[in-house]
Amino acid sequence: MYKSSIETALNPYKETKLYGRYITNVMIEPLLKNLPDQAQVLVEGLSVKKQPIYSITLGTGKKRILLWSQMHGNESTTTKALFDVLNTFKDQPEILESCTLLIIPILNPDGAEAYIRFNANNIDLNRDAQALSQPESVILRTCFTRFKPDFCFNLHGQRTIYNVGNTSNSATVSFLSPAEDPNRCITKTRKIAMEVIAEINNNLQRFIPNQVALYDDGFNHNCVGDAFQSLGVPTLLFEAGHYPNDYSREVTRALIYQSLMVALHTISEKALTGSGFEAYLKIPQNNTCFFDIIIRNAIQDDQLVDIGIQYQEKLVANKLHFVPKIEKIEKLQGFYGHKELNASFGKVLSNNHENIQIGSENDFVWINNEKYSLLLAES
Repeated sequence: MYKSSIETALNPYKETKLYGRYITNVMIEPLLKNLPDQAQVLVEGLSVKKQPIYSITLGTGKKRILLWSQMHGNESTTTKALFDVLNTFKDQPEILESCTLLIIPILNPDGAEAYIRFNANNIDLNRDAQALSQPESVILRTCFTRFKPDFCFNLHGQRTIYNVGNTSNSATVSFLSPAEDPNRCITKTRKIAMEVIAEINNNLQRFIPNQVALYDDGFNHNCVGDAFQSLGVPTLLFEAGHYPNDYSREVTRALIYQSLMVALHTISEKALTGSGFEAYLKIPQNNTCFFDIIIRNAIQDDQLVDIGIQYQEKLVANKLHFVPKIEKIEKLQGFYGHKELNASFGKVLSNNHENIQIGSENDFVWINNEKYSLLLAES
């Protein structure tokens, strides 16, 4: 299996039993028995479908960090990276002398099993911070209240559509220091989170220059990050995005691992005051200008158009499939494709030699009577 130079350089502690995008409780449960010696594993409660929600507590330090992943069940890259971090602590326990960590590796095990964003009640847990209507939300809030963290790491994944600012660079990793009020005031709490993110960004630029972005900081008190930030706890949103040709998110996994290690070292080694927050404000914003595939310069109904194609992630028999779906047929100036084809002013037809239609799914297309596969190559 091909392994990129970034993976090799950044992730020597990769947990090889976790791979790809489909990560569930069944996959992590054996790993919970092989953690660093001081780790304590608890079942914090049960999901809607009565699956256990595990926590891992380790470290003896005064600085307390709460980390949770797969709040959205289909956002699994950060879960893989957490187990890489845990492997690191077996050889490098220094961080645990100044920090105590409480890790929830999969907050939404029902969503993870079904490979969906929502929980089994079709609720977005990241919009349930105030209502606390779901057992998973209550568990996270209970951990927060009991543990009394000094920092929170809110770990997510983002789609392939994101680019950095006005560039053609994919937003491979994105961050946010969430707002804690509707006016988005830059408070001391936010500044401290910004300072940590600025340190991460400075490090990542060596490996993925101009591929780090920020999410918009519009305030929503129903979002967990905004809610915890408003309670005075510096909260960092991590978003694992797309690296070229890395649909299994293994390169991004290494970059998230690096981001977590930089953040943990920064917190463990520094007395953070927020004084370094201004570097955060220079990181470009996320934009949404990518398709997975664009076919340029096609003729349809005597019009010159481009065809934008996005992969739909579908779980079939516990295996994830990336199904090409036609999203737009129009001129796509200002948009970019992770892969681009040129129809050279010819016709583009479907599998059945019919006109391409928005919403149709096509494993391949005919361009000027030549067959082109739209499927991802097997890794």
